[in-house]
Amino acid sequence: MKMQANSQLGMIVKCLPLLALSAAGPALAGESKAPQAEQSKMREWLEGDYLLGDWNGLRTDLSKRGIDFECFYFGSMPSNLSGGIKTGTAYQGALLTTLGLRSKELLGYDGGDFFLSAAWLNGQEDFSKEHIGDLNKVNLTDFPNMFRLWEMWYSQQLLSGKLLIKAGVMSVDRDFIVPEYYNSLSSINFINQTFFYPTLAFNLYDIPGFPVGEHSLPSTPYGALGLYTRYKPTASSYIQAAVYDGNPDLGSHGTNFRVAQDEGALVYLETGYRWNAAPSEAGMPGSLKLGGYYHTDGFYDVSQGTAYAIGNAFGAGPDLPKDHSGNYGGYLLGEQYLWLEKDQSDPAMQGTLAFLRLAGAPKDRNLTQFEVGGGLVFKGLIPGRDWDTLGIGASYLKISDDISDAVGEANASYGTEFRRPDYEGLVELSYKAQITAWWTIQPSVQWVLHPGGLTDLANQHDDAFAFILQTTLRF
Repeated sequence: MKMQANSQLGMIVKCLPLLALSAAGPALAGESKAPQAEQSKMREWLEGDYLLGDWNGLRTDLSKRGIDFECFYFGSMPSNLSGGIKTGTAYQGALLTTLGLRSKELLGYDGGDFFLSAAWLNGQEDFSKEHIGDLNKVNLTDFPNMFRLWEMWYSQQLLSGKLLIKAGVMSVDRDFIVPEYYNSLSSINFINQTFFYPTLAFNLYDIPGFPVGEHSLPSTPYGALGLYTRYKPTASSYIQAAVYDGNPDLGSHGTNFRVAQDEGALVYLETGYRWNAAPSEAGMPGSLKLGGYYHTDGFYDVSQGTAYAIGNAFGAGPDLPKDHSGNYGGYLLGEQYLWLEKDQSDPAMQGTLAFLRLAGAPKDRNLTQFEVGGGLVFKGLIPGRDWDTLGIGASYLKISDDISDAVGEANASYGTEFRRPDYEGLVELSYKAQITAWWTIQPSVQWVLHPGGLTDLANQHDDAFAFILQTTLRF
């Protein structure tokens, strides 16, 4: 696999002159000896939205009829340069396919949308688990290999678009804690997974070494049966809520639907406000989101659960940890443009924006109890590279104090000298180069402090330095 990754890197290096030629196409057009028609075709292809173009007009025709079809491919080569578990390089890829159907064009009534998507993940599995040991995960496509249903839902707008109701298979990260400006599926400016969705939300997964529960989180590429509603009293504000199956199918296909009382339910609630969002408004745009979640299943006490896990390792056979009824957490996300090179009529929105995200959860039933992350994104920093972005982000993820105290008590009981878990830190520097409208190349350098928060008591690893090279294609 390492040889395969090196071969991929070699191919990309060989293509760099072609990439530079593509980026500098307009400047070189006058020197080309190609016929004007061929130059025009090439320019149209490079500036178009899709690698495969308009399918000779078929894509535009389908869209006019209410049918939209897209594919996105993410190819990544993560490398651990030092620290962590071991150094090495891998290749990980993800193909996302989406189909959208609009009721107005297809059936003659307004406000209805059907959405279907699938994900194919391939390459070497478990890069972070095998190389770094981090909770946040340095690579966005670091998931088990699978081909699965991602989302499948129908939505209907009512009350002149103020009310939206959606039902089907959904991923919570497509509707909640969604950034307005600094990061999205269509404009990925960071590659570490925590900037896509806060790691603290993954407290709903089982903690390694604890007894197995009936709960997890339906986040991309996983989805769960659910019902979602959003109400917009004004153009700038909204309130939304959703309820999901509490233990979604995490298997390879995502079609094993099961709603059972023993799994419980996951409820999300969020309100948000945007200011200076319209091009006609003169101020700097920004947004604020406040929300929380509640899971109705039982969750094991982490103090007793840690004692249970360590005791089993020493053959002590302790009693099962007690259950807490339900689990919950809250979050705040703020984004603010600090400077705009032009104004909001600029489609690239060149300028500098800042973001800050806070999240918290009770320490008695969760692996992590507090998370703070933030950073800066510079759009169009280099003259002539309007769509390029430079991102600088940092995250601090605190491990539960109850887990730390339980490790201290175990050290006293068993005479061990485990370091008490504390936090996982992260700093990422990433640059996304927009080669064409449908192609990006993005290197990312990440410094992982205290990988895993030192929760792997048997193997406590040094700080890691990772380099990830990612390319994205839109078909």
